[in-house]
Amino acid sequence: MADYLDDLRFAHVLADAADATTMARFKALDLKVETKPDMTPVSEADKAAEELIRGQLQRARPRDAILGEEYGVEGTGPRRWVVDPIDGTKNYVRGVPVWATLISLMEAGEGGYQPVVGVVSAPALGRRWWAAKGHGAFTGRSLSSASRLHVSRVAELPDASFAYSSLSGWEERGLLNGFLDLTREVWRTRAYGDFWPYMMVAEGSVDLCAEPELSLWDMAANAIIVTEAGGTFTGLDGRPGPHSGNAAASNGLLHDELLGYLNERY
Repeated sequence: MADYLDDLRFAHVLADAADATTMARFKALDLKVETKPDMTPVSEADKAAEELIRGQLQRARPRDAILGEEYGVEGTGPRRWVVDPIDGTKNYVRGVPVWATLISLMEAGEGGYQPVVGVVSAPALGRRWWAAKGHGAFTGRSLSSASRLHVSRVAELPDASFAYSSLSGWEERGLLNGFLDLTREVWRTRAYGDFWPYMMVAEGSVDLCAEPELSLWDMAANAIIVTEAGGTFTGLDGRPGPHSGNAAASNGLLHDELLGYLNERY
């Protein structure tokens, strides 16, 4: 069984380089921001960070494919790096520090590509999380200075903390009623948004989270970190991994109930 630790170390190198690029332009008064065809923003920092990561991957891992949010897919083969240069661009362009670079290595296997390495780096928060298949999930400032992550043991919804991004997506998909019923059942709700709820599930400070519409680059790194921390990461359809176009993550003990509420349309 491959141990993926060399790939994990390299992912940290990529994250270090991306952090330097994104932080250099964070809160810059002359930051250039454009609107993509899907009406979401993209900044010059998004593009610069992805270009930097792609360049390093092409030099150090020339046989591996790359999928990035800003520049699509390049290459073929059984190994694919998946990159979101800035997850939380809307926060980034407004000066809100909740954004991160997401880097994952996915490997072809049964059921398609599955994440085997993930790094989530949030430099404006001074936080980083990572995992490699079979080696657990960690948080810290470096590989040598880290704490292992474990999901919570909360087993009842009335004791659980639920995190989400916004209400509008659930309403647009006819899932708002079930979502609201869930919020009434749990102990606490907070709309942290983007990558952060998944990292808090992995840390055990939040027990469950979900989003109704996502891309692969939004989920791949989060998925391996949550699962290596002992949690469960699926689509709303219950399919394991980051392939459903949406996501539900939990400590595992509450996952069936989470899916039950979020799939209740009426």
